[in-house]
Amino acid sequence: MSAFSNIRRLLHAARVLAKHDALVPREYLDRMPASAKFARSILGLGAGAGDLSLPPGARLARALESLGPAYVKLGQILATRPDIVGDDIAGALQTLQDRLPPFPKTDAIAVIESEFAKPADGLFASLGDAVAAASIAQVHMAETREETPRRVAVKVLRPRVEAEFARDLSAFAFAARMAERVSAEARRLRFIALVDTLAASVALELDLRMEAAAASELAERTKSDRDFRVPAIDWDRTSARVLTTEWIDGTPIREPAALAAAGHDPKRIAVLIIREFLTQALRDGFFHADMHQGNLFVDADGRLVAVDFGIMGRLDPAMRRFMAETLGGFLARDYRRVAQVHYDAGFVPAQHPMDTFAQALRAIGEPIFGRAARDVSMAKLLQQLFETTRRFDMPLQPQLVLLQKTMVVVEGVARSLDPDFDIWEASRPVIEQWMIAQVGPEARLRDMGEGVNALARLARDLPQLLQNAEVISAMLAGGGLRLHPETVRQIAEAQAQRSRYTRAAIWIAAGALGLVALGMIGL
Repeated sequence: MSAFSNIRRLLHAARVLAKHDALVPREYLDRMPASAKFARSILGLGAGAGDLSLPPGARLARALESLGPAYVKLGQILATRPDIVGDDIAGALQTLQDRLPPFPKTDAIAVIESEFAKPADGLFASLGDAVAAASIAQVHMAETREETPRRVAVKVLRPRVEAEFARDLSAFAFAARMAERVSAEARRLRFIALVDTLAASVALELDLRMEAAAASELAERTKSDRDFRVPAIDWDRTSARVLTTEWIDGTPIREPAALAAAGHDPKRIAVLIIREFLTQALRDGFFHADMHQGNLFVDADGRLVAVDFGIMGRLDPAMRRFMAETLGGFLARDYRRVAQVHYDAGFVPAQHPMDTFAQALRAIGEPIFGRAARDVSMAKLLQQLFETTRRFDMPLQPQLVLLQKTMVVVEGVARSLDPDFDIWEASRPVIEQWMIAQVGPEARLRDMGEGVNALARLARDLPQLLQNAEVISAMLAGGGLRLHPETVRQIAEAQAQRSRYTRAAIWIAAGALGLVALGMIGL
């Protein structure tokens, strides 16, 4: 999109935010520079846009919902970045509801027929009205056209949703680039990386084959878990814009009374939710990152069933060990150990004394011990931990941000089922079992085996390594390293290509700045 188009879309968003008093909220007006106050007066305020008595975060959430799908997704990303929007705003954005009115069933049928190049009634004997609708897609209940029909859930992308997201993401990227060019604070907060994260997340959600693959992978990883399952994928009726899975007959988690009426103990389900989430994160390094009430059910056998796999989180082995040792250290009140884990991972620069960092961790952990279970929040502890590590110059860890965001949601779901829920006692067996598996005798033997294999590979490659060393030594003795002529030519071409790209980037940047200046003058 052109700079003018981006500016026009951003101005529209700014006016909507201003009408909700969410762009420069009056509560923060005394801290704002004169330019911000002037912009606030120009853009207008509260022109019938909603309840201005709401707190700033709630007003921002309402404004983002009114702006459409891309802004809802942006708000969900900002909810994980209290360093940008502040703790109060981030907390309010956690409540953003990804719900929209459904689009007509006839449009859904058109998408299905376009994807599979055949009439919809050749795939489905029946297709009901939408049972759930969000910013990207909506879900219909259907029956397959087979000798033995099966009930299935059919998820269909909204018509033209890709183009709508592309326009708004272009505007977001434009704003992020401009902000980082003029603001050191924007560069520190990595606005461009924030938009890149949003764009990558949306790209995955806009291809329903990726969601199907995520569900399939999670099902494979958790197939031995007795109390958790994933709906089966119908690959014959799945494409980029249509996802078909088995229909789940279960009781929604959001209805504790219905759970009890169906013979399920809500307190048991609360424990199950936390343990399953931590098991996925620590044992598998692959977890459902959108475990809100609408995506969780309990089947007739008492198993937890998850749906909607558009947002998944991954933790590599090093990050899983870091997370488990951090939580385990807090459980044991061993703050020095928690500090050591951060330093071993290279997350806290060495110029900060470890004892000072351990003291800061103690200030987080001690207040939670001896308190009632209902007053102790693991999600809050993780949030305080990340705030503290930022003060000690720990860089943002995207894997942990998504984990902490999901923990907030999961903990809230568990407490809705059991207000006295003790998240620490529920979590302890999972954390301790994982730690034993990682650092116990069996793990030591496994590590020794891996070490032996590594030595064997080194011994195998040693003759070639020695030969390479002799060749390099001879070259150095003869006046320096000599590259093959073809290699020299490729390096020269690559360097010239990079120089052309660099010059082009400079001119593009200069042109964009000029367009912005013209646009602002026109305002």
